[in-house]
Amino acid sequence: MDLASVLGLILCAALVVFGILYGNPMDYLGNFYDVPSIMITFGGAFCCVLIMAPDLKTFLNYLKSFALILKVRKTNEEDTIRQIIALSNIARKEGLLALEEAANGIDDEFLKKGVLLIVDGTDPELVRSILETELNCIEDRHAEVTGFWDSLAAMGPAWGMIGTLIGLINMLRQMQNPETIGPQMSVALVTTFYGSILANWICIPISTKLKSKNANEIMEKELMVEGLLSIQAGENPRVIEEKLKSFLSPSRKRAFNEEEGGENIG
Repeated sequence: MDLASVLGLILCAALVVFGILYGNPMDYLGNFYDVPSIMITFGGAFCCVLIMAPDLKTFLNYLKSFALILKVRKTNEEDTIRQIIALSNIARKEGLLALEEAANGIDDEFLKKGVLLIVDGTDPELVRSILETELNCIEDRHAEVTGFWDSLAAMGPAWGMIGTLIGLINMLRQMQNPETIGPQMSVALVTTFYGSILANWICIPISTKLKSKNANEIMEKELMVEGLLSIQAGENPRVIEEKLKSFLSPSRKRAFNEEEGGENIG
């Protein structure tokens, strides 16, 4: 589980509650609970993105993507580099056809597909075209999901403002009774509060986290493409390793070199 996401969500909620209760009695929390405001803000925002979704099933799948920010990816670029170097050593010693057996032990479907394309003797430019097309499709699918959360982030404050306007209209129609102005103004502002919470506590962080995960996944797959084409071109495994380490940040590259150096010494 991604502890950063879990802690972030919990601590944000805790800080809001702390801000409400600091110096005030516990029953002040009740001032921020209003059923009509909840229905207008959350109901309106979710109904709007439901209209935007292609169909109900897709809308539900978009909602389920919330779980993705709680998951930690099992693979990383360093492991992928090691795997590609292992494949390049096999190809160098036994030939490209020997990779077909090695492909059976590959869990990543994208990498496995690339290896099998090489084994089949597919033209390198066609291999690149096929894999990059799949990459583009993956990015498009991910963009649809992040677009859902971006849209919901936009709809939250908008519907919060709609709720505020409704409250203000009702308040202004009862200006003859000054005692009702304060409570009604409070209710009117609660909807804006809900809209801001929906956007800034949930939607924008989720969208940003999913975009980050997408960028990491795409970079890892681009690394695979370069590695596979290098294997197909018959490049030296050491040269391939140096090329693929370009995808790593300087600190990760140093750690990778130290780890590999340690393994070679042992």
